[in-house]
Amino acid sequence: MFAKLKYLALGAVALGAMSLSGAASAETTLTLSSWLPPKHPIVEHMIEPWIAEVEKATNGNVKIKILPKAMGKPPAHFDIAKDGLADISYGVHGYQPGRFLMTKAVEMPFLGDSATASSVAYWRIYKKYLEKFDEHKGTVVLGVFTHGPGEMFNAVRPVNQLSDLDGLKIRVGGGVVNDVTQALGVTSLLKPASKSYELMSNGVADGVFFPKESIASFKLSKLVRYATFVPGGLYNTSFFLVMNPASFNKLSKEDQDAIMKVSGENFARIAGKGWDDADKAGVATMEADGVEITTASDDFVAAIKAKTDPIEAAWIAEVTEKGLDGAKVMADLRAEIAKVEAEQ
Repeated sequence: MFAKLKYLALGAVALGAMSLSGAASAETTLTLSSWLPPKHPIVEHMIEPWIAEVEKATNGNVKIKILPKAMGKPPAHFDIAKDGLADISYGVHGYQPGRFLMTKAVEMPFLGDSATASSVAYWRIYKKYLEKFDEHKGTVVLGVFTHGPGEMFNAVRPVNQLSDLDGLKIRVGGGVVNDVTQALGVTSLLKPASKSYELMSNGVADGVFFPKESIASFKLSKLVRYATFVPGGLYNTSFFLVMNPASFNKLSKEDQDAIMKVSGENFARIAGKGWDDADKAGVATMEADGVEITTASDDFVAAIKAKTDPIEAAWIAEVTEKGLDGAKVMADLRAEIAKVEAEQ
């Protein structure tokens, strides 16, 4: 009898150990490759809060570790997730010219002044119109988002009319902003944002087209002397947050659902608010460092619009050939942005 009880006790211990082992194995740590400094708003105020929400939503089953060093250069980050070098990555669609067409919708001039509104509206439009074109094939799309309205910054002279842009060399990030820059008669330097300080400090670039936050984030406020804010935004930039599908499929259905619940539109709101707050901080930094800030006049805005309207028209024509009603997408995007702005 004693031997039988001893056997049962040992069996219970073994089962308990197996149960604990099973619980431990349910915990997964995913890796995220980041090409920006830890204190950049994207990392500190967008990615990290989202990571915290993922851990909370999965009851601690899924943790995400930001790698101490990027797994590649900024333009490589879509493929870094696609190829499984990291489980998750984020990046700029425009850093890979010619690869993403549909996502240019959100990069057009004069979409609005709120990153929250544009990011939330973008996610909704992406799900409604753009997702079916499968431009992110080979990944699981966790989010798309935008920064705040793009503005003009330079170290040479105030820019109050088109002729003031003549001869300036401006760093841009690719995508529609590159087309906008060329339409305005500016020499564009297609480089990642992280190269901006080097380009300006060495005199290679006279300025940058950036959202307001980036002047502070990339420590440009003592290099930039003049800022021109364009109501509605000179351009915008489209970003992705994607995951390797094999990594996603290894998770339980419950954890997958939990991650998607805090991603998508929820992540768009996190990212948009993070950027709107950072834009305000960027303006404060510029003011403290004596940057001369002006707002483009109605006449200047009209002149920019006349130069850049053909860019949107060309995109509409191109995507219409591929089966997307580009004009309807742009009308719905602007209407959705206005709707979200009204709710704020």
